[in-house]
Amino acid sequence: MPEQIRIQDDLYMAVNQEKLESLVIPDDEPVAGGFAQLDEDVEKTMMEEFETLSKKGEFPNVHIQNAVTFYALAKNVKKRNAQGIKPLLKDLNTIAAIKDLGTFHRKFVQFVLRGYPLPFDFRVEADMKESNKHSLMLSGPSTILPDTTYYADANPQRDAMLSLWEGFARQAIALTPLSEEEQDQFIKDTLAFDRKIAGLVKSREEWSEYTKCYNPYKLSKVARLVKPIKFKKMMTKLFGTAPEVVIVADPRFLNGFATLFNEESFAEYIHWAYVNELLGYAGYLSEDLRNLSSSFRRTIMGVAKMTEPKKFAYQLASRTFSEPVGLYYGEKYFGQEAKKDVVEMVQEIIDAYKERITNNDILEDATKEKAILKLNTMKVKMGYPDKVDPLFEKFVVSPRDSLYAAYIRIKGLLIEDNLSKLNKPVDKAKWAMPGHMVNACYDPTANDITFPAGILQAPYYSLKQSRSENLGGIGAVIGHEISHAFDNNGAKVDENGNLNNWWTKADFKRFDKKVKAMIEQFDGIELPWGKVNGKLVVSENIADNGGVAVTLHVMKKTEGADYQAYFKNWARVWCLKAKDEYRAILLTVDVHGPTVLRANMPPRNFPEWYEAFGVTKADKMYIEPKKRIVIW
Repeated sequence: MPEQIRIQDDLYMAVNQEKLESLVIPDDEPVAGGFAQLDEDVEKTMMEEFETLSKKGEFPNVHIQNAVTFYALAKNVKKRNAQGIKPLLKDLNTIAAIKDLGTFHRKFVQFVLRGYPLPFDFRVEADMKESNKHSLMLSGPSTILPDTTYYADANPQRDAMLSLWEGFARQAIALTPLSEEEQDQFIKDTLAFDRKIAGLVKSREEWSEYTKCYNPYKLSKVARLVKPIKFKKMMTKLFGTAPEVVIVADPRFLNGFATLFNEESFAEYIHWAYVNELLGYAGYLSEDLRNLSSSFRRTIMGVAKMTEPKKFAYQLASRTFSEPVGLYYGEKYFGQEAKKDVVEMVQEIIDAYKERITNNDILEDATKEKAILKLNTMKVKMGYPDKVDPLFEKFVVSPRDSLYAAYIRIKGLLIEDNLSKLNKPVDKAKWAMPGHMVNACYDPTANDITFPAGILQAPYYSLKQSRSENLGGIGAVIGHEISHAFDNNGAKVDENGNLNNWWTKADFKRFDKKVKAMIEQFDGIELPWGKVNGKLVVSENIADNGGVAVTLHVMKKTEGADYQAYFKNWARVWCLKAKDEYRAILLTVDVHGPTVLRANMPPRNFPEWYEAFGVTKADKMYIEPKKRIVIW
C-alpha cells in the first residue's frame, strides 16, 4: 500500500492519490483526469450522437446535418488515403509560383482570403479602448518552437527540437513535386526565417499582459515600417477603404520587420510559407500525412500515437461546427434545474464579491464604487446560447467533397466574416465558448463571464453534491472568472469593457504591491519538470485566490457548511496526471499554474484552511500569517 499522505502536508495528493494511481494516460493524449476526463466524457457522448444521427439519416437541423457530413468526410480514411497529397498541391503551387514582390502584391488579397501564411498576422478584433467598435490588429507570426525562450543559446533543448522538427518536415516535403535540391533549400530557408521571427515576436510571458497589446499606430506609420509591402494599397484593396489606425500588438516585431521581410529575404519568406502551408494542412489529407503533421507536437509532449480516425473526425467536426454542436449538447444534456441552481449561485457569489469590495482594505471609496459598478454591469452566460450564428448557414458540406476542400471553404468564410466586421459594431451577445466545451472564461471587452454546459458536471458541479462541495468546485470557478475582472489585466478595464484607469493613484499602487507579492509567492518554485514563472501565471493565480476568497465568504452564510468537503472538492477538481514533457512545456507557455499548485497554494492564504484541518506550523501546508496573500 502507498504511504498515507497527510492532508495537512499536501492537500492535492492526500485527496487525489488513489485517483492518480488509477488514471492511465491514453497513448494519444498528454494528460488524463481533470478537465481532460470531462472532455473525454462529452466527446464519447457526442460521438455516439453523431453515429446515431448518421445511421438514421435524420437530423434536428441543417447545421447538425452538415456537421455530421463533415464528420463522415474526416472519418473516411480510405478516401483520404486514395487522394493523398493531391488536394493540397494546387495551393502549394500557388505559393511557390510567387517569385517577386510585384506578383505578391497582385496576389495579396487572394493570400489573405485563402489564409496563406503571411509575414505578419492581422485580424479584426474588438477595440480595447472603444469596445463597441472593431479595429484591425496586427502581430507577428508564430514560431516553430513553443515559445521564443526556447531559441536562447543557453536553452539545451533548442537544437534537438529544431532537428526533430526538420526530420518530420523533410519527410512531408518529400511527397511534394519539388526536387531534392529545392526541398533542401525550402527547409533551410524555413528554419532561417523562423529564427528571425523568434528574435522579434513576444514571448508567452509578454503576451500574458494582454493590455500591453493595445498600441494604436497610424496607418502611414505601419506602412512605413512594413516596406517593401505596399500596406495602404493592400488594405484599400481588402477593405475598400484603408483603416486610419492599426492596433499593433507587438511593437518590437513591427519595428524590426525590415530585418525579416525585404527583397533579399523574399524567397526565404515564400519557402517558409510553402512549408507552413504543407505542415499546417497535412492533417486534412492521408493518414500518413496526418501522422507527419502532428509528429513534432506529439513527440515534444511525450505522446506516443496520433488520434484514431473516428476521434479525430469528431474533434475536427465539433471545432468547425462549434456553436451548433454546443447548442445540441446543451439542449439535450443540460437540465433547467441545474441551470437555475448555478445561476442563483453566480448571483450569490457576485453579491458576496460586492461585500468584499466594500470591506476591502486596499481601496478608497471612489475606487470601490467603480469596482462595484463593474460587478453590477457584468453579464452572465450560462450553459449555451439561444441561437446559432447565421454564418453557419453558409457552412454547407457535400459528401462528394474532399475533407481538405470542405475545410478550406469553411475557413475562407470565417476569414471573410472576420474582415467584414471592421466597420460594424461589436456583438457583445456573442458567446466566447460553445456549450459542449469543458471550460469557463471572462471576456474583458464584454465584461461577461461564460460557463458552458460542458463544465457544469461533477466534480465541478452536480445536484447530487452538497452545497459545500459545489462551492469548492464550480463556485470557486465562478469566483475565479469574476476575479479576472480585477486581476493585473482586468483591473485596467472598466465596466464597459474599455481600457480605462478607474483607480485612484494610491489604490493602484497598493494593488500593484499585492500583485508583486502574488508573483513572488509562486516564482521559482521547483517542480520535477521545471521552475514556475510567477509573472507568467500571476493573472490566473490572482483569479484562483479571488475564487477561493469569495466562496469561503459564501460558506460563512451557508447552512451546514462543511469546510473539509469544500477544500477536498477544490483539490479534486485539479486532479490531473500528465506526461513530464507536456508539463515542462506548460511551464513555459501556459498562463495557468501547475494543477498541484493551483490546489495547494490558494487555501494556505485563508484562516478557514487552518481551522478546517487543524494545520499548524509543524505541517507542510502552513504559511506564516505575514506571508499570506488575499487581494479580493
